This record gives sequence, structure tokens and C-alpha cells, in this order.
Amino acid sequence: MDTATFLSQLQQQAQAQKGIIQSEFLPLDSAALNSKPHATGWSVLECMEHLNRYSRFYLPHLERAINATATPLSPQPVRYSWIGKKSLDLVNPANAKKHKTLKHMNPHNSKLTTQVLTEFLQHQEKLLRVLASAAKADLNQKAIPVEFFKLLKMRLGEALEFLILHQQRHIQQAQRVQAQSLQPISLVV
Repeated sequence: MDTATFLSQLQQQAQAQKGIIQSEFLPLDSAALNSKPHATGWSVLECMEHLNRYSRFYLPHLERAINATATPLSPQPVRYSWIGKKSLDLVNPANAKKHKTLKHMNPHNSKLTTQVLTEFLQHQEKLLRVLASAAKADLNQKAIPVEFFKLLKMRLGEALEFLILHQQRHIQQAQRVQAQSLQPISLVV
């Protein structure tokens, strides 16, 4: 896929994700946002805090890489490395397999407020700026360390797509949590 189409699709997805947070989660009260489907599940705010932790790591690396890379001389298709393919498959929302998260990225049982949503929206604005400036960068340059093993590097385009897909996966999870908390409780007598 060419760079312009690739970036345009990611920008559309990021805008849609921002819209979901604004329309579906911001109107909810703290009780609804902190409701959990079961003791080991995450609340809406825990899903969003998990994404904030990833954004805190990846966005500065993406900004530095974009500013440091030169514009390719000719348009190039976005290519994928083995680590990029594995990472994208792992976070793809279509992949229903559950994965354990790293301890420092796991917000389970954190005391969270609606500030988590505000922070996510700030990260989303920054991500949209990063995506806009990525048009002048070589998206095939290996520049972004993988969070769990920093010696491995993803290509710039892979890391951008990883962030968007990872967000989509956990926003869908948060939507499922919200839907479950809205269902009436049936009491068996």
C-alpha cells in the first residue's frame, strides 16, 4: 500500500477512535466507567489507562523518528518486517485470543478518574499530528523500539499501525464492558 493511502486510513481510524471516546465514554459517570464485568476483568477506565501507558511510550519515539528520518526520494509502498507482522497480529482486534499484558502496562485495580479519558484524547490529538507529519518520513525505516524488548525495532509505519490497532482492540473491549454494565441484573429467587 502506498504511504499516502496508508496514512490516510490510519488518520481516519484515529479520528473514529477519538469520536467513540467522546460520544460513548465521556458522558458516563465514574461508577459506570469503573464498573467491571468480573473480578479479573478491566473497567472502561482500565482499558483506556492501558492505552495511555502505551501512548506514553510510543508517541515520543514516533515523534523523534519522524523528525530524524529523511523524506524518501520516491514514493514507496509500506513494507513489514517479521516483528512488525507478529506485533500487528497480536493486537489485531480480529484476533480474539487473549494475551497477558506486561505488569507495568496492566492497570488492573488502579484508582482511576475521568482524567484517564482526557489524557487519552490528548494522546489522540498528538497521534493525529504525528500521522500528519509522517507523510514526510520514510515509513520503512526501522526506528521504533518494541516496548517489551527494546533491542528489537519496528519500522515507523508498523509502529503507527500497531498503535492504532492496539487502541481499536481495547476500545472494543471497553465498549463490551460498557454494554455488559448496562444490561439488567437478573435475580434468581
